[in-house]
Amino acid sequence: MKKLPHLKGLPLPSRQSAGSSGVDLYACVEGDIVLGRGVWALVPTGISVEVPRGYEAQVRPRSGLALKKGVTVLNSPGTVDSDYRGEVGVILINHGAEEVTIRRGERIAQMVFCAVCDPVIEEVDCLEETGRGAGGFGHTGD
Repeated sequence: MKKLPHLKGLPLPSRQSAGSSGVDLYACVEGDIVLGRGVWALVPTGISVEVPRGYEAQVRPRSGLALKKGVTVLNSPGTVDSDYRGEVGVILINHGAEEVTIRRGERIAQMVFCAVCDPVIEEVDCLEETGRGAGGFGHTGD
């Protein structure tokens, strides 16, 4: 991870417990960001990452922020590709009933590093049959 100049005074992302799968990302803003109901904003984190080829970094919501304030990551999970070197940003949206203020240093999301495969894409005339077939979106009931 690379600290960007505006991260000054804030820590690098880290795990909050030994069993955490992700590292917490912090809001690296100069002033407060106010999210009204249904409003979203791109929140900078003050870091760039070098993700190894064959991996991605997934930006996911923090459960506490979602439960307590109704704030989540709009494009969840957001993907940071292995060839991206810009600042990691988090698109937060307020689904809650009240306005929410995001302040500098607040933990806003988590980032999990995951392996990805390199699929071989080839066109075929038909697909192997399965018991499920084309059933989707609620085909197994509620």
